[in-house]
Amino acid sequence: MAVRHLILSALVFATLPVAPSRGGQAAPGETAPLPSGARWAGEMPARWNGTLLLFSRGYSPALGAPEPAPRQVRDALLAEGYALAASDYGASGWALEQAVPAQRDTVAAFAARYGKPKRVIVWGHSMGGLVSTALAEQRPAAVDGALAMCASIGGAVGMMNMALDGAYAFRTLVAPDAGIRLVEIDDDRANAKRVGEALAGAMQTPAGRARIALAGVLAGIPGWTRSDGPEPAPGDHEAQIEEIARSFAMGAFLPRVDQEKRAGGVFSWNTGVEYRAQLARSGRRAFVEALYRKAGLDLDADLRRLDAGPRVRAKPQATGYMMRNYTPNARPQVPLLAVQTIGDGLTPPSLQRGYADAARGDVRSLYVRAAGHCTFTPEVTLAAIRHLDRRLQTGRWDKAPVQFTPYTPPPMLRPCIRGGRCK
Repeated sequence: MAVRHLILSALVFATLPVAPSRGGQAAPGETAPLPSGARWAGEMPARWNGTLLLFSRGYSPALGAPEPAPRQVRDALLAEGYALAASDYGASGWALEQAVPAQRDTVAAFAARYGKPKRVIVWGHSMGGLVSTALAEQRPAAVDGALAMCASIGGAVGMMNMALDGAYAFRTLVAPDAGIRLVEIDDDRANAKRVGEALAGAMQTPAGRARIALAGVLAGIPGWTRSDGPEPAPGDHEAQIEEIARSFAMGAFLPRVDQEKRAGGVFSWNTGVEYRAQLARSGRRAFVEALYRKAGLDLDADLRRLDAGPRVRAKPQATGYMMRNYTPNARPQVPLLAVQTIGDGLTPPSLQRGYADAARGDVRSLYVRAAGHCTFTPEVTLAAIRHLDRRLQTGRWDKAPVQFTPYTPPPMLRPCIRGGRCK
């Protein structure tokens, strides 16, 4: 099973009268340099409504041209009068450290070219949602509102710790001799290939399926992850484990090479974690127990194996780097809207709950009854942007649009907020 890179996965302008559009809609594809060496691009609508949408892209292994908005919604946003802008961050990979100042510079460059916006909404997918969250948390406020979609909003440290728990359980219980590495990985793709081979074999036996269920729950992977398949019934445990397995290699063995290189070493840990307590806290023990009973396995014995196994220790300096650059403080200075599908196996919805549970500030969390990573329809994206823009115009949140559904995901099992205690 090949690895699919994801992620995850960080201007101050007063409210002034909107300057008129200069020359109408800008030609798409034009880019200009920023002080850091990054490049930015902007587009103006025929009639500007005063709001700038600053798009933060997700993880990319290559440095591409700045994209002011995803293609599937660009025309609709311009038609509604929104101005669009984005930078390329000036760096590929897990570039949050570079992304935040580049996005700030982009707003300054946009204002110099087109006039200061009445409002700035920063938004993004996956790692771009974490960039948007970082901008929302800055003091003084750098933007007026933030939209984090399918985001690693719980922060990279907590997200990768939770993934590590699932990976540790898988290697310990399913494939101890397969050469699978948990940290200090030299090749993410080669490691994922070993995981995929062990996973495929384990899924052929009831014992392997039960243990994958346990590892998946510890990693926070939901029981529905396929965008092209129906949501399994609550009691359909076999269908749920099939869904977990489809995302397990990508959801539990997240790419670490680039992150550890930036951080200067191992930043994740599972020292002190009690896996019996983690399973109880997940609220999904009954699901795991059902598959263990079917396989004739002793769940308590496997939990003892996990609790007794050798643990991964973090390098304090590496963790410190990730805390500074990739971990939110859950104190947004502006209204923040987080949007997630209930069946995302790569950035699980529990990450969004982890942020919302810790947040002190104006945070609204909405869910879409769908599966897959960042699989939002244009209608959902437009509804989310309008919902946040309306909040900024009126000072209050309206009723959730019809595109969203009431939902409470399982808790984030390894919450970690900058300035707080990491579990």
